[in-house]
This record gives sequence, C-alpha cells and structure tokens, in this order.
Amino acid sequence: MFFASDNWAGASEKVAEALAAAGAGPAPAYGNDEVTAAATARFSEIFERDVAVYFVATGTAANALALASATSAGGIVFCHSEAHIAVDECCAPEFFSGGGKLLSIAGPAGRMTPEGFAEALAKVPDGDVHHGRVAAVSLSQASEAGTVYDTADVVRIADLAHGRGMTVHMDGARFANALVATGQTPAEMTWKAGVDVLSFGATKNGCWCAEAVVFFDPERGRDFPYFRKRAGHLFSKSRFIAAQFLAYFDDDHWLANARHANAMAARLAEGIVAAPAARLAWRPQSNEVFAILTDGALRCLSDAGIDVHQWPSHAAPGPDGPSAGEKLVRLVTSFRTTEDEVSRFVSEVSLISA
Repeated sequence: MFFASDNWAGASEKVAEALAAAGAGPAPAYGNDEVTAAATARFSEIFERDVAVYFVATGTAANALALASATSAGGIVFCHSEAHIAVDECCAPEFFSGGGKLLSIAGPAGRMTPEGFAEALAKVPDGDVHHGRVAAVSLSQASEAGTVYDTADVVRIADLAHGRGMTVHMDGARFANALVATGQTPAEMTWKAGVDVLSFGATKNGCWCAEAVVFFDPERGRDFPYFRKRAGHLFSKSRFIAAQFLAYFDDDHWLANARHANAMAARLAEGIVAAPAARLAWRPQSNEVFAILTDGALRCLSDAGIDVHQWPSHAAPGPDGPSAGEKLVRLVTSFRTTEDEVSRFVSEVSLISA
C-alpha cells in the first residue's frame, strides 16, 4: 500500500480516455487548436471571469515561471518556510527569476500568518537598494502540511502585499483538495480574496501531466508566453494537456476526486487518533495526514508493506513534536485510495503497542 504521495497515483479513466481521443487526426500546434481554446474558456467559466491560462508540464515550472513573471531585479518573494518553492524546487524560482530571493516565514502547520508576513515585510523598506525590493508573496493552498488557509487570512495578506505593489501568488498543487475542504468556489478562494496568479495543479488529482498558470488579470500575464517558451514549456501538441483539463472539469470530476481523497485522509486520521503507538501532529484539512509514530510502529508498517514518507522532525516543533524514538511521517491519499487500503492501515497501526 502506498501512502507516501499522491504523485504515485495514475491518471483517472476519464482523463486517460480523453488523452486517447485527443490523438485522433491532426490539429494546429502550439495551442492554436480547438481543444486548447475550449479548455481555456472552461477555466474562465470556473473562475467566473476572463482569465489568461498557460499550460506547463510540472508544478515546479508553474510556480517558478509565475514568480519569475512577477519579479524584477533585486526582487524578493515571501513564502512559508516549508513551502514547496522554498524546500523542494531546487532553486528554480530563484533561477528563472534571474536571482530573485526567497524570504521564508515560519508559521504553524504550514501556513504563514498575516502578522508574520507584516513583520517580515517591515524589514524590507522601499527604496533601499541594499535590501532589494519586495515583489511577491506565495501561499500554498492546500499547504505542504495538509492544512488550508482561512480566506480572511488570505485577504489580509493580499491587502498587505498590494499595499506595497506586490503580486499575490497561490501554489495550487492541491487546489481541488483545498476547495472541497472549504466549500468555497474557485473564485472565492482566489481572485475575490486578492490572489493575482495561480499555479493550478491537476497532476496529483487524476491527470497524467496537466499544470497551468492562471492570471486573473490577463494583462499581468502579457509577457508570460516568453517566460514559458524560454524555459522550454511551450507544448507543440497543447491539445493533449487541454484534453486532460476538459475531462478533469467535466461533470465536476476534479471535485469528486478531491472529495474522495480528503475523505480517505479523514478516515486515516481517525484511525491514528485511536492507535496506541501513533498520534496526529495536527488535524488534517485536505488529503495529507501528518502523524508521529514510534520507531517500532514505523518498522511494523514497513514490514506489512505499507509505505509512508518520513518528514523532517523540525516541521513539528515544541513539546508535542517527535521525541526520542519517534518520527514525523506524512501519509497522502488520492482519488485511487480505497476504503480497504485505509481499513488495512488502521487495522495494522491499531495492533502495534506503544
């Protein structure tokens, strides 16, 4: 059983069928085809306004190029200290922005607070060439810790950022999971809360390779085609990415997938709460569960063929974090996770003594 990452899950049948259908016959290249036009129009419908949409191959490309488009010389991007752009993207945001700086901010369970952002922002005064200049703030929704930003906090952070002329970026690698967790609309979670550009991820939630950069003011994305082409992410056969998105959105397939993944994570969490050799690091809100297991429990699960991902212990600081003989681990559910798999995990972990 694989709970290490939702990246392990394949494509859904609906998406796979759309991919196969997209291969029939010729179509104009580089996004000038009817399927790409239809997918772009669908994004505008979902977000309740005209948006500019650019497909890329990976979430790292979406984040790095979106931030590069918002960062000029000496630019600083603020993010959470555990954000994917800060920890897991091999300095791609810095590279593609031509040396832009990431300034990380600590915050509980994967989220920066408006107060923490305001404090960090105050340390970079305007007009001082030695300090550089503020450019953007990036929020992960859902966060790397499986938690979800409250919309009021997003609004407050966006207001602070816009007050300094900054761009507000949202890393939506698990955007659908955050959406169903809150019951909000895509518009409410993004541009209505002050978000300017979204890295919209679908690969983790049922697609094969489908990521997009969405600008809620198309004028902001005017130069983005050049960033994308220079980085090697302009697809010649764009229709294959577009077809995935059309299938993903059809009949709310994306939301159903995310809803199932979140429900499976909630059941995992319930089992961990009741287990003598495990406890939750914090309550999950999406499809990622963070637990603290004894070393013995971790070995028993491995022997039972259950894969989880060990997480750096510093992500759960304080007296409630891992102590000697314990590890912080992440379990991720997906649209492919079955109730039987969750039941087996719960059964195995409940049998392990403390």
